[in-house]
Amino acid sequence: MELARRQFLHLVGIAAALPALSRLAWAQGYPTRPVHWIVSFTAGGPNDTVARIIGQYLSEQLGQQFIIENKVGAGGNIGMAAVLSSPPDGYTIGFVAPNNAINATLYDKLPFDFVRDSAPVAGTMLLTNVMVVHPDVPAKTVAEFIAHAKANPGKINTASFGTGTISHLAWELFKLMTGVDTVHVPYHGGAPMVTDLIGGRVEAGIDALPNSLPHIRSGALRALAVTGPARSAAVPDVPTLGETVQGYEVSGWTGIGVPAGTPAAIVATLNREINAGLADARIAARLAEVGGRPIAVSAEEFGQLWRRDTDKWAKVVKFAAAKRE
Repeated sequence: MELARRQFLHLVGIAAALPALSRLAWAQGYPTRPVHWIVSFTAGGPNDTVARIIGQYLSEQLGQQFIIENKVGAGGNIGMAAVLSSPPDGYTIGFVAPNNAINATLYDKLPFDFVRDSAPVAGTMLLTNVMVVHPDVPAKTVAEFIAHAKANPGKINTASFGTGTISHLAWELFKLMTGVDTVHVPYHGGAPMVTDLIGGRVEAGIDALPNSLPHIRSGALRALAVTGPARSAAVPDVPTLGETVQGYEVSGWTGIGVPAGTPAAIVATLNREINAGLADARIAARLAEVGGRPIAVSAEEFGQLWRRDTDKWAKVVKFAAAKRE
């Protein structure tokens, strides 16, 4: 009788373990069918281009097609909602960027919690932004621009490529850390912003470096500083903004996230293959063409980056809201 009981309990234990073993085997064989990669940016833009570069590499390495799907709208929330409402099985992945960290506070009601409902997979690249002014602005350094703005409170127009974008919040962080009072002028994208900067309709802007670089080199715009932690090889004589405003840093980053609960083995597979691709000189060169450089980090390190930015931008969004009241 006791033997039969022990055999029964043994069989029950095996049965209970089977689903976990099945999931493990399934994850270790990943992927066995095409993977859908949702990008919350328009086709043909730099973020879409990065996804297609990495997606092609993953398709070649993992033997399954990585299909890029552009789901734009609501500052990237439509695409992220589609990712996070998908099964956590690794067959729907999402392109993540600072807009997701910003939106966590910028939007009062979202159908998801970005930090809670997502899991980091890997970084892809870091982007450099630059503070530029029209040549007629009487400031050749950040310190001179701060002095000019303080001498003319509420009169200097500072442009961004959209409300709630990293360009906009970079200005709000600048205002928070320096105490200047400028007028935010949002545009629908970097191109029209640069057009008005060159035309002198706005005095200053924060833009992705590749967009403004030709105009900096031609003299149509003057670069005061890059916003990242280090100077850019493309404009080595342009200081970082943090060299004048201690502690200031705004880095544009991109990467991949999945729904929370995605098996660790799948996350590890994607992280390993993506980092291998980023180490490929050909891919690094293609990322450089869109103004980025690879960031090959662990999934946890990438998660620390986006959690840190989510906390930082929450403070800046609240500061901007308080200024409007």
